[in-house]
Amino acid sequence: MGSEQQQVLDALASLNGKPIESLSAPDARKQPTPTDAVLALLKKEGKPTTPEAVGSVVNRTIPGPGGALPIRIYTPAGSGTFPVILYFHGGGFVIATNDTYDGSARALTNATKAILVSVEYRKAPEHKFPAAHDDALAAWKWVVANATNLRGDTAHIAIAGESAGGNLAIATTVSAKAMGLAVPVAILAVYPVTQGDTTTPSYTQNATAKPLNRAMMTWFFEKYTRSPADAKDPRLNLLTAELKGLPPTTIITAQFDPLRSDGDMLAERLKAAGVDVEIRNFDGVAHEFFGQGAVVPAAREAVAFAAGGLRKQLMP
Repeated sequence: MGSEQQQVLDALASLNGKPIESLSAPDARKQPTPTDAVLALLKKEGKPTTPEAVGSVVNRTIPGPGGALPIRIYTPAGSGTFPVILYFHGGGFVIATNDTYDGSARALTNATKAILVSVEYRKAPEHKFPAAHDDALAAWKWVVANATNLRGDTAHIAIAGESAGGNLAIATTVSAKAMGLAVPVAILAVYPVTQGDTTTPSYTQNATAKPLNRAMMTWFFEKYTRSPADAKDPRLNLLTAELKGLPPTTIITAQFDPLRSDGDMLAERLKAAGVDVEIRNFDGVAHEFFGQGAVVPAAREAVAFAAGGLRKQLMP
């Protein structure tokens, strides 16, 4: 484990959170997060805790299948028309918010010089599968229809997500293609959830890892799925989805992450389907490292790698 990453995990432990898998969903949402740990570490080191600056941040709502759907629009500094990224945060379809993943959103906005639209999709168990997936597809349709109003370039829209959000990014693209809708020009999936088998090599190696472990992932699946059949749906089991014709895809994984094998298997399936894939595993870091650039150097490196993959397709 890298020393900076270990410091974040030590800070998280010092916040005395309870095991997520032992809690109800409402109580789990109140537990300290890795983002809280980063802020605690910055305070301890006497460093500023102000978020990375972007041009502007606007909260609004758009119509969704279950009612008003909150989104947060990050616009880079500068004028003119920008490429656009539709982004889905992580949290196992159950916990976390746009606030939790604000660091990732700001870093990606600046690294890509793109407008980033982050979606507050509905959470389980109050809203089970396919609620989050339905919201994600609705958000994609909205961004395509409204990019111009955001100062966005409708010809250069990408899709991205972390963890459960990485699943939503891939699944939304597959659905859009199948429905004959506009398709993103690029995909970024950061340690995506790609299937439900928790006996993969990385699940076995990182069964008790922090901040994500096997028991938590089992808890997330139980909360989001209505029945075992849902876990086999190609929107959740992306390894069985029709992946041919998907746009260039960048996948990021982490060494100490139960989901590392999920990313590896998705990359193999995408390559077999003829998709242009770049995958990179970052050693010495754990799940959730991507948004921790304020304290973890590997996160800054990962954001740069991600932005490089996106910008190849986003730049007019």
